[in-house]
Amino acid sequence: MNKTVSTISVLVLLLVLFFAVTLASNSLLRGYGVDLTEDKIYSVTPGTESILSELETPVELNYFFSDTTSKSMPALRNYAAQVESLLKKYSELAGQNINLNIIDPQPFSVQEDKAAGFGLTAAAVGPAQDSVYFGLAGTNANGDAMIIGFFDPSKAAFLEYDISRLIYQLSKPEPINLSIVTDIAMMGEQNPLTGEVTQPFVVYQQLSELLNVTLVANSDDGIPENTDVLMVAHPQGLGRQMLYAIDQYLMQNGKAIFLVDPHFESDVMAMMGSVGANSSDVTLLNAYSVNVGINEVVLDSQAGLEVRSADGGAVRHFGFLGLGSAEINLDDVSTADLNTVNGASFANISLANDSGLTLEALLQSSSNSSLIGTAEYAAIPEPKLLANGFESDNTRKVLAARLTGSATSFFKLDDPETKEGFLARTENLNIVVIGDVDFLTDRFWVQQSNFFGQAMYSPFANNGDLIINLVENYGGAQALIGLRGRAAFSRPFERVAEIAVTAEAKFREQESRLQEQLQQTEAQLAQLQSQQADAISVSAEQQQTIDAFIAKRIETRSALRDVQFQLQKDINALGNQLKLINIIIAPIVLTVLLFIGARLMKRRI
Repeated sequence: MNKTVSTISVLVLLLVLFFAVTLASNSLLRGYGVDLTEDKIYSVTPGTESILSELETPVELNYFFSDTTSKSMPALRNYAAQVESLLKKYSELAGQNINLNIIDPQPFSVQEDKAAGFGLTAAAVGPAQDSVYFGLAGTNANGDAMIIGFFDPSKAAFLEYDISRLIYQLSKPEPINLSIVTDIAMMGEQNPLTGEVTQPFVVYQQLSELLNVTLVANSDDGIPENTDVLMVAHPQGLGRQMLYAIDQYLMQNGKAIFLVDPHFESDVMAMMGSVGANSSDVTLLNAYSVNVGINEVVLDSQAGLEVRSADGGAVRHFGFLGLGSAEINLDDVSTADLNTVNGASFANISLANDSGLTLEALLQSSSNSSLIGTAEYAAIPEPKLLANGFESDNTRKVLAARLTGSATSFFKLDDPETKEGFLARTENLNIVVIGDVDFLTDRFWVQQSNFFGQAMYSPFANNGDLIINLVENYGGAQALIGLRGRAAFSRPFERVAEIAVTAEAKFREQESRLQEQLQQTEAQLAQLQSQQADAISVSAEQQQTIDAFIAKRIETRSALRDVQFQLQKDINALGNQLKLINIIIAPIVLTVLLFIGARLMKRRI
C-alpha cells in the first residue's frame, strides 16, 4: 500500500513540477530559447542583431495574414507560422524599438482596407474569390512606409534578409549616394555616324530615379566624400590621384562594383571597327590579387545568343551570351530573382594563388565554353567564324563574382600620392567584379517602342535588375551584406517520399490501363448515343447495349477511384503511425524514463 502511495506521489510530483517549470519558463524565460533545428530557421544572424541594436527610433511592423480565409491552405499557413515566429523574434530583440501588430484582415473589414491601403498584394482563393493577404507593412516616426507585398514561400531562403532590409531602410530612409566613375556616355551623346543625340542608358535612368547618382570622369582627381556605393565602369586612363581615391575608399571598407571588359564593343568607335581590342584597365584589381582575364574572351556554344549575320540570316554568336537560371547564382540575394542576363565578350575572373579573398560566383558560363585571345576576337567580323574550330574545354568560367576578405593597397607609404590617414591594408574588402560592360547598354536587355510619340522600354532580360540589386545590397548596412540565406522551412519526409514512389510504381500501370479502358468505353457510348439520337426508335437490344456501356463506365470509374485511393493509403498509414508515436508513445516513454530516474535517485538517497 505504501509502495503504491509512494508511486502515485512521485507521479503527482512530476506532474506538478512539469506545470511549474512551464509557467516559470513562460513568465521568466520569455525571449530566451535554444534553436535546435539543423539550419537554425528560428534564430537570426549576428547581422540582424546588429541592425536591431542600432535602431534609434521606433519602427512599427504590421504583419497581415488572412488566417480566417486561408483555412484550406496548410502549406501557406505553415510558412506563415514561420514568418510570425521570426517577426516575434525581431520584436523581442529590439524591445521597445519595434512595435509588432499581427492582423487578420477578414473580408470587408477595416483591417482589409488597411492592408489594401498599404499596397499589399491580395491573392484570390476559393469559389467566392476571397482575398488572402500575407505581407508586411512597416512605418517609422516620420511617416515613411515600406512593404513586403506578399511573402513568397519559394523565396523563403531570403526571408530574414527581406525583413532586415525593410527595417534598416525605415531606420535610415535617406537615399543611397552612388558615384559612377566612367567615361561611357551614360547620359547620352551625339552619335558621330548619324549626328543624332542618343538617349541616356535606361539603367542610368532607373538608378537616377531610385538613388542620388553622381557621374565622375576617369580623368578627375577623386570621388565624392559622401559616396555610399562606388561603381567603376570600363576604367581607362585613370590618373594616379583617381586610383588613390578609389583605393583608399576600398581600404576604408567602402563597397564597389567594377565593370571591366576585354573588349567593350558597344562603344561607337569599336562598333565602327576603327579600333582593336577596347579593353578596360584592371590595375587596381590585379593589386588586390584578382585575376581578370582581360586578354581573353569567353566563348560559349550553349549560351550563345542568336544574332543577324551579314547575309540577313540568324546565326549563333558564341561571344554574345544569354545567361539563364543554370548560369545565375540563385543563392545570392542580388541574383536570386533574375531569370536572364545578356552580355558580350565576357572576361574570366579568378583569384591569384596568394589571394586573401573569397570568391562567390554570381554569373558563370556553361561547361561548353572556351577562351579566345581578345585581339583575335576583336578582329573577327563574322559570328560564324567564331564557331569554326571551336573546341570546348569543359570548364565553367566565372563571369561575375562577389569578392570579400583581405587585400593590400595598390600604393606604398612612400608613394607621392599618399596622404595623412593612408591605409595600407584592409581585412574587409567588399567588391563585385563583372567581366563585361556591354550588358549596361540598352540593346542587350531592353526593347524600345513608340507609344503616341512617347518612347517606351520593355525589358527582355534582367541586366538592369542586377545592377540595381547590387547597389541596393551594398548601399545598406554592412550587416545586410553578410546575412545568410535561411533554410527552407518545409523539410521532406524521406521515408514518405520512398513510399510514394513505390506506391506510384505499383498502381500507376493499373491506373493507366483503367484510364484507357474508360476512354474507350466513353467513346463507344458516345457513338451509340449519337446513333440513338438520329434514329426514330430504339430497339430493346440497342437500349440494353447502351445501358451495359453506362454500367461499365460507372464500374471503371469506381475502380479508378479505388486505385487512386490506394496511392495514398500507405502514406496515410505512415502518417497515422507517426501521429501515434508523437502523441501517445513518445510521452509515455518519456514519463516512464522520468519515473525510473526518480526511483533510482530515491534508492541512492
